[in-house]
Amino acid sequence: MVVGTIKTLILGAGGMLGTDLRANFPQAISFTHAELDITDKNAVFSIIERLRPELVINAAAYTKVDGCEENIELAFSVNGTAPGYIAEACGRIGSKLVHFSTDYVFDGKKKEYTESDKPDPINVYGASKLEGEQAIARATERHYIIRTSWLFGLHGANFVDTMLKLGAANPVVRVVNDQFGKPTYTKDLAQKTQEILNHGYGIYHITNEGICSWYEFASAIIPNAVPCTSEEFIRMAKRPKYSVLVNTKTKPMRHWKDALRDYLNKTRNPATATLSIAKAHAGADIRH
Repeated sequence: MVVGTIKTLILGAGGMLGTDLRANFPQAISFTHAELDITDKNAVFSIIERLRPELVINAAAYTKVDGCEENIELAFSVNGTAPGYIAEACGRIGSKLVHFSTDYVFDGKKKEYTESDKPDPINVYGASKLEGEQAIARATERHYIIRTSWLFGLHGANFVDTMLKLGAANPVVRVVNDQFGKPTYTKDLAQKTQEILNHGYGIYHITNEGICSWYEFASAIIPNAVPCTSEEFIRMAKRPKYSVLVNTKTKPMRHWKDALRDYLNKTRNPATATLSIAKAHAGADIRH
């Protein structure tokens, strides 16, 4: 499929991932949250039926994991019900749908999860995203559900920027060392989305390669991260201990350390970024 030749609509285009998707689908028609509320069924149907895109990419989501615990109705409306509206509208006109989901649909009892593993979320965010996956599957067969994890990118708040700010403002930064996953650069994910369109419909696990804990991830960003347990750092939403997504369907993306180096080179002094990554290679016990 030649992406530039098909009429594409991007929803959630103002977010971190949505902005990178716009760069990779430059001819696409784009709507930010301010321009289209995906929880408004009539508005979603009106836009999709009027524009009649051949491909719809939904990057809109409520991603505040702890916030979802307090705003359950909002979480299920945005992450669960709204994707069903989009999928139903796509089904009516025969367009393809790309939708992004999360590693948090899993409970973390296994060390790794493939696309065929059965989801069992342990927090509201994961449950709402799973409901969205199921709503899409019921509404249209012409879908690509891309599960991803630990996103960072140039166009939104993310863990890397949080660590840089906390590291500069505090002597030490406590980060949990008993939750494991795969960091993913939105720039790489957006590029990979183009490739997936040449594959069959279904669920895909797409992340940068390399497994680490949040502490190991933080140690690649700042020099003053210190490890702690999840019990020592209580959050409102329970997190899976392991949420490692295994990609069995496409070629792997580059290692997260290489992606992080690219990101840091764009956001701060390249020499500092290179030094930080070098320390991480030497000192962190990263599982591959």
